[in-house]
Amino acid sequence: MGNSALKAHLETSQKTGVFQLTGKGLQEFPEELQRLTGNLRTVDLSNNKIEVLPAFVGSFQHLKSLTISSNKIASLPNDIGNLKKLEILILNGNHLHQLPAAVGQLKALRTLSVSGNHFREFPRVLGSLRHLDVLDLSKNRIQTVPAEVADLQAIEINLNQNQISSLSPELSRCPRLKVLRLEENCLELSSIPTSILTESQVALLSVEGNLFEVKMLRDLDGYDKYMERFTATKKKFT
Repeated sequence: MGNSALKAHLETSQKTGVFQLTGKGLQEFPEELQRLTGNLRTVDLSNNKIEVLPAFVGSFQHLKSLTISSNKIASLPNDIGNLKKLEILILNGNHLHQLPAAVGQLKALRTLSVSGNHFREFPRVLGSLRHLDVLDLSKNRIQTVPAEVADLQAIEINLNQNQISSLSPELSRCPRLKVLRLEENCLELSSIPTSILTESQVALLSVEGNLFEVKMLRDLDGYDKYMERFTATKKKFT
């Protein structure tokens, strides 16, 4: 991409606070963005070939939305924790295996999406994010959902298309969890903790494509309670 084209994008971003440069074959995060640390609210660099998210990304103190999907990023810098106003972080389709502890400092974060990466373990650093509404971990290689999940404040957790065979009963303690997506995993019927049906706030439990037929859920204790929540939620939106 030519310098003149990049310069034009930078000039526009100076005025709008939005920098969007997708599908241009960029191999590096543009260093020139450092000039806009006081302006940027939104950055979208999806569908490029960026391998490294530089430390200076932490200097964008007013950034609210960062999207770098479909690149080649394998790790995040600790400096990302400095983005105190960040509300949306979307890193789908990269090479991430884990999240640094610094992600737990993103106190304003509402949406975190890391679908289509290489996670083998459920990230345990998210319990401190009190405003997190949506967590998308679909299309990874996660095998178990640990007890630490109880600290999550998310309203929706998407774990579709992983390799999950084990769920902690602590899932039922997630205080705001309404939507739990577990399609196309390796769950047996006996792997579904009945506490999710009897004690949780979950009103939509999506389990198609596992090692049992969905209709078998009806045989579990608490299914009637779950259906009451499901029906009440459905009525609210019709």
